[in-house]
Amino acid sequence: MADGAQQRIPERGGLAACPACVAMPSAGDLEKANGLAQTKLMLSLPEIHCAACITGVERILEAYPGVASARVNLTLKRATVEAEHGLEAEALVDALTKAGFKAHELDPGLLTATSADRAGRDLLMRLAVAGFASMNVMLLSVANWSGAEGATRDLFHWISAIIAVPAVAFAAQPFFRHAATALAARRLNMDVPISLAILLALGTSLYETAHSGEHAYFDAALSLTFFLLAGRYLDYRTRAIARSAAEELAALEVPRAVRIGPDGAEEQVRVGELAAGELVLLRPGGRSPVDGVIESGDSELDRSMLTGETRPVVAAPGQPIMAGEINLTGPLTLRVTAAGEESSLHRMADLVAIAESAKNKYTSLADRAAGLYAPGVHILSLLAGVGWYLYTYDARLAINIAAAVLIITCPCALGLAVPAVVTAASGRLFRKGMLIKSGTALERLAEVTHVIFDKTGTLTMGAPEPTNLADVPEKARRLALSLAISSAHPLSQALTEALRAEGLLPMPITAVTEVPGRGTEARVDGKLVRLGRAEWVGAEPLEETSTWLSVQGEPPIAFTFTDSLRPGAREALDGLRAAGLEVELLSGDSRAAVGRFAKSLGIDKYSAGVLPEDKAARVASLTNSGAKVLMVGDGLNDTAALAGAHASLSPATALDAARVASDIVLLGDSIAPVAEAVTVARKAVRRIKQNFRIATLYNVIAVPLAIGGFATPLVAALAMSASSITVSLNAMRLR
Repeated sequence: MADGAQQRIPERGGLAACPACVAMPSAGDLEKANGLAQTKLMLSLPEIHCAACITGVERILEAYPGVASARVNLTLKRATVEAEHGLEAEALVDALTKAGFKAHELDPGLLTATSADRAGRDLLMRLAVAGFASMNVMLLSVANWSGAEGATRDLFHWISAIIAVPAVAFAAQPFFRHAATALAARRLNMDVPISLAILLALGTSLYETAHSGEHAYFDAALSLTFFLLAGRYLDYRTRAIARSAAEELAALEVPRAVRIGPDGAEEQVRVGELAAGELVLLRPGGRSPVDGVIESGDSELDRSMLTGETRPVVAAPGQPIMAGEINLTGPLTLRVTAAGEESSLHRMADLVAIAESAKNKYTSLADRAAGLYAPGVHILSLLAGVGWYLYTYDARLAINIAAAVLIITCPCALGLAVPAVVTAASGRLFRKGMLIKSGTALERLAEVTHVIFDKTGTLTMGAPEPTNLADVPEKARRLALSLAISSAHPLSQALTEALRAEGLLPMPITAVTEVPGRGTEARVDGKLVRLGRAEWVGAEPLEETSTWLSVQGEPPIAFTFTDSLRPGAREALDGLRAAGLEVELLSGDSRAAVGRFAKSLGIDKYSAGVLPEDKAARVASLTNSGAKVLMVGDGLNDTAALAGAHASLSPATALDAARVASDIVLLGDSIAPVAEAVTVARKAVRRIKQNFRIATLYNVIAVPLAIGGFATPLVAALAMSASSITVSLNAMRLR
């Protein structure tokens, strides 16, 4: 049989499910696969904001008895925990709270952007208070800079103190609060030195004011707080702009639906209350709250947010619909197949979030570097302060230098180096219709040197049409229908559809077996019958795409087909070649058919009549020679090659096994985004390396300046904020 790729969307509960999500493992699937009862818990971590927080939370969770794994997503401020069945989320929340991390169990069904917006507004309000107070204190300082002395100078200092102390106490609360919880748990984070620096500036100023000193630094304490808050708010804004694909998917979930009762009465209910088989009403302009099938009504659907396809598709009775799709014109009645956490949209969002929070070698490098920060910066600051005091016997100068060192060595830029880039890249690819399933996919995709394509269902639509049915006897067509019904191969599916359209009925057969890469065989009246590859049934291959029917003792009969090129195939191949990648075609089709097809697309390297083991062997051979292979396929005969490749990609219409083995799922019909995926992955790795260089260069320059006394606490705050913003903006270039 020609190379195996199936087009029929696997069904759940008798109704078509989301093609990109059928292969996504449910909680039950995970339990079976792992051989033990496991459950997934999600925790909200509203106050985490750095790489040290990620490492600390994951270490605590993974050390808890019964926890198999824990991954923190800094962008979403949440943790996903795989744990033994029966472990309660409250126990994990208590463990995190004792360690100084605020946490609570997350109900994904109640997620909105409200909490994130509230956090942004809170930062903005504190920033405004610090800025307003800072300007007023600076105005008061002008008199002192102009030469005010004695009681006049002291009065201005005390007025500045009255303004600065409460303003700092309010505006700097995010730093104080996080530092206090960390110290209470006997650990350090980046807010501890920041808080110490602010308090040192205030304390020194109050001491100077109480002793009629010439200098006070209330304006520096306020300005320091202002610029630190500005850096944190800008970091918040860049994260909001680089909103992850998981957030975009979560935003598509509709919390309520209109349920139609047995008597036809309409009732608005929470989506979580719906059960499979119930009816819901989807009005024009509404977004589908569930996976289902259209029971009645005619309309058009907008699937652009899920597949990247901008053209509306016709919606008619019997057609499947996925949660998140928009009904454009007429009202539709849907019969529910999955709702809430079981919907394909929700499972897709979970998968993307897991992929975004997964670790690669660059993340681990950043974690290790940031882990050295906590003890190192305090020791460095102490040594700088003591050294300058012993050198000058000027306590005020020594304290200012120690504070500057504490602030300027903050590893915010290092902590943002990887997650900012991964989030921006994942979001860009998702908007192009690509779902990244693996956290290391971008890293591996950037390294590929060779791309191997399957043909049928990958570079073609996998929706062939029979061309010679009129020449085949009715008995042979009925027997072919009996075998084709039992196969997921696109040629079999096309044959089934065409023969059923003629009104033919299948013949009774027994012992039906599908042989991957070869075809389907069965028994009829004691005779072995086969439908599949020419070589398998003992026939000579034809030049055109074909599948053969053989009955034991009779000559085989050919069914010939035509197939259409998948949209974007030429663009994908041109883009990959322009990127310097070698492209190869492996197909189970006949040599003549594959040769014509490869020539039409300008593919020089191709192989025909390839079996599943041949594809896997070719991938292994290239790998052993030092190549990094991207495998693009969709059939059962591609699964081993997909699993063995350095990186892998499948269309959403691929067989379950192929999608499970793939790192990336292409949601739309067009395959053109494959070339962009490689380009974006390469850019992402370059941005990550650039961010590491930026963070390293910053520390190489800034730390000696601070230790040498050339940077005040205010300058240190400006430098630290600038480094974080630079790293975030560099990541945003991927958009």
